[in-house]
Amino acid sequence: MNHFPTTCELSQTFFFDAAHTLDRAIETAASRRIHGHTYNAEVFLTGQPDPKTGMVIDLGLVRREVALLRDLLDHHLLDEVEGLGPPTLENLCQFIFRQLQPALPALTSVRVWRTSIGDGCRLSKTPG
Repeated sequence: MNHFPTTCELSQTFFFDAAHTLDRAIETAASRRIHGHTYNAEVFLTGQPDPKTGMVIDLGLVRREVALLRDLLDHHLLDEVEGLGPPTLENLCQFIFRQLQPALPALTSVRVWRTSIGDGCRLSKTPG
């Protein structure tokens, strides 16, 4: 069997339903009213598989941490989620990254999108 250096990227997708308001210059009236979305999210972890286990990380651990995070967001008013800030897609990506990174040090990227209106954001860890 040929062995060569490899880097694998794993991902885990999840969703949450949440409400929010947003103070913005465009679509002002609709954004300031409480409204909700189904948010889709995907976290990416990158690394070299362990020679013994063949895994970058046990996906059971990833699913466990994602479930804990999901409980913070699902069916909540995002305006009230401590540490989130204004509930933008950008801030959601940063919040998810900050929440998961301590338990998942191989985390390299987070993507959040809303299929119903076609927008999304991807945050990627900068090297270094």
